[in-house]
Amino acid sequence: MPETIESPSGKALKKVASISTTVKADSKPKPVKIKADPKTRLEENKEYLKNKNVKAFISSIAKAEGGDYDLKYGGVKGKKNDPWKFSDYTTHPGAGSDGKTTAAGMYQINNGTWAEMGGKMGLSDFSPDTQDLLAVEILRTVGVIDKIVDGNIDPALSAASRRWAALPQGPNLPGRYKQPYMKYDDFVSNYKAAGGEEK
Repeated sequence: MPETIESPSGKALKKVASISTTVKADSKPKPVKIKADPKTRLEENKEYLKNKNVKAFISSIAKAEGGDYDLKYGGVKGKKNDPWKFSDYTTHPGAGSDGKTTAAGMYQINNGTWAEMGGKMGLSDFSPDTQDLLAVEILRTVGVIDKIVDGNIDPALSAASRRWAALPQGPNLPGRYKQPYMKYDDFVSNYKAAGGEEK
């Protein structure tokens, strides 16, 4: 005879069936994302900036992008009285010559990327030091900073070209987007001239 139980409302209920399951153990490791403390992240990025390969790599990105610490999109490096030059580094300078593109600074970092990457380090200014740290944070975010430290620049360049349109994807490869880009050999030449070593 089926077991009878009483519901919280006082109604008699009959147990009709039950099922039991065995939990399967999954031995595969699961990635766990832990949000890093901004101060820790900032200090780690400052350490990465001391590495000669990292410094050379971001220097080569800057050459490819044609930016300068004080230029908005449309500015020309070295041009006197450039209307797209800025002097206020307290925040991202905003849109450049076309009124909508916000790429700015040495690495032509747009407003959204500045907020995202700067937020990871607790930074809210756009000073030259912050711009360098933002470039490092982008390289960490795309997962190639350790490759750069090791001098393994080809895979690093392939990943970085997704974030910087002026970069080639690798040896004998064009840029990823339909716009001017630096040739691979020129990137490597700039990288080595800036003190970088290649694996």
